[in-house]
Amino acid sequence: MALAFLLPLVLLPLSIVQRYRVGTAERPARAWVATLNTVGFLVSAAVLVVTSTVMGLWVPRALPVTVVALGGGVLLGLIGLSLSVWEKRRDVLYFRPNRWLVGVLTSMVVARLAYGAWRTWQAWISWGGQAGWAAGAGIAGSIAAGAVLVGYGLGFWAGVRWRISRRQASTGFRYI
Repeated sequence: MALAFLLPLVLLPLSIVQRYRVGTAERPARAWVATLNTVGFLVSAAVLVVTSTVMGLWVPRALPVTVVALGGGVLLGLIGLSLSVWEKRRDVLYFRPNRWLVGVLTSMVVARLAYGAWRTWQAWISWGGQAGWAAGAGIAGSIAAGAVLVGYGLGFWAGVRWRISRRQASTGFRYI
């Protein structure tokens, strides 16, 4: 039982560091990967909006906060696309996401996890039965943080796909 509780606590910092390393790695710009990621983030955004709509029954402002954060994340993704480093080597297009932006987004995840755990604990302890403890736990803020990340991925990968298409049209070279 103790191992089931301690293992996630030990692996969480390792997974966050690994997420940063993978997020800043140089990779080839492949059209099929960009398309798959864009479609995946579109589905995630749709599920997030539907979930926050249903959650709005219990958590005030869940839907408006989600929509604004999703839009902000898309803009952040487009900014991240413009800050990325792009290179063409041996007829292959490579990109490397901006390290500072990836670091800020990773820090946002860490801060939101810590705040969410603390706030949920505080709301659970002080719950008097008048209002739902979930509304007091800052769930709308957690959804907003997730929406920023989903929006970032959607904006970034849609932009990568657009950039690959633009490069293909101008050079006639087909990137896989």
